[in-house]
Amino acid sequence: MNLLPSQVWLLLGIALCVVELLVPLPTFLIAGAMGVAALLVAAIALVFPIPALQILAWMLISAMLAVFSRRFIPKDSHQLKEASEGVTLTEIPAGETGRVKYEGGSWKARCDNPQIAIAAQQKVIVLRRQGTTLIVVPENWLSH
Repeated sequence: MNLLPSQVWLLLGIALCVVELLVPLPTFLIAGAMGVAALLVAAIALVFPIPALQILAWMLISAMLAVFSRRFIPKDSHQLKEASEGVTLTEIPAGETGRVKYEGGSWKARCDNPQIAIAAQQKVIVLRRQGTTLIVVPENWLSH
């Protein structure tokens, strides 16, 4: 069965949109953004039959839609609340970075307050992410 490139993009777009709607895993609208982008590229594929151009268009449109969709994710999302704790693997010296175990992986982390050092094996609260670095505070900091 030979499919045209536009048909492949159409099937991919539909599959990603279905994943966004039906899978209970939180994709934070990324799968949906990639699906909508694939549907748009299906139309582009009818006019421009160059595979490299189609892939580039899909990546660019997906990225733009993913960034745009961030404003629709509630900041008090249940998934975000569940994943807000981590444990330091190494010390985080004041004003420097260390390592934190977060969501099952090891992340580079820095304390939000550059005057505070956090010892190893301490629970931390993840406030936000800056690139590949987590910005954290010690768990006991919230009780002060």
